[in-house]
Amino acid sequence: MNEELVRLQKAIANAGVASRRHAEELIATGHVEVNGQVVTEMGVKVTSRDEVLVDGVPLTKPISRHYLFYKPRGVITAVTDDKKRKVVTDYFEEVPERLYPVGRLDYDTSGLLIMTNDGEFANQLMHPKFKIEKHYIAKVQGIPTRLALDPLRKGMKIDGKKLAPARFNIISSDKAKKTAIVELTIHQGVNHQVKNMLKAVGFPVIKLSRPQYGPLTLDGLQPGDYRPLKPREVDALRKLAKGEDLR
Repeated sequence: MNEELVRLQKAIANAGVASRRHAEELIATGHVEVNGQVVTEMGVKVTSRDEVLVDGVPLTKPISRHYLFYKPRGVITAVTDDKKRKVVTDYFEEVPERLYPVGRLDYDTSGLLIMTNDGEFANQLMHPKFKIEKHYIAKVQGIPTRLALDPLRKGMKIDGKKLAPARFNIISSDKAKKTAIVELTIHQGVNHQVKNMLKAVGFPVIKLSRPQYGPLTLDGLQPGDYRPLKPREVDALRKLAKGEDLR
């Protein structure tokens, strides 16, 4: 029986060495060898019989690890930062596996972030065709009405990119301070999406958090805390990534 051929960058990501995008960078910069030869092209495919080395270390399929992390504000969603700012992996120094974040939250945004060493799982969750809902709570400047926020519900076009419709709810308003709290639910993962959408309708974000991702919440956690995902939670996320109904 012929073994499955997979793209080299996918094999590296599946082994938990790096995200697929970072794997492509490692290949392009000469850090990867296949059967004793340095490979710098993206089109190469491999099977489990091929010897793949990243910086001289062979690929092995690790046990998949998934964590729910309460990212604080003032932390970079990355594994390293050239400006030496705090990054999300700094909170996982006691975890032996090499973890990386699924998607991202802005430096000044707090909330729920999934950390994993499983590249295939991460790619499933981040694929644009899947519609895992992400819930945000935004403190905005100004007092919006439902009519003013209606373009969010209809879908918007910002910087030439069409954004899918979002659901929203005005939780509260402070007329004295001229601020309001708005809940927003989206399923895309465009950079700065929530901030850009609210700014476009005239209510710039002052503070932003993500308390829920799909069925997962931050219940019981404080900023900087994390916990392993339960098997049923991982299963639920995989089903959502495949477009299955959890009911």
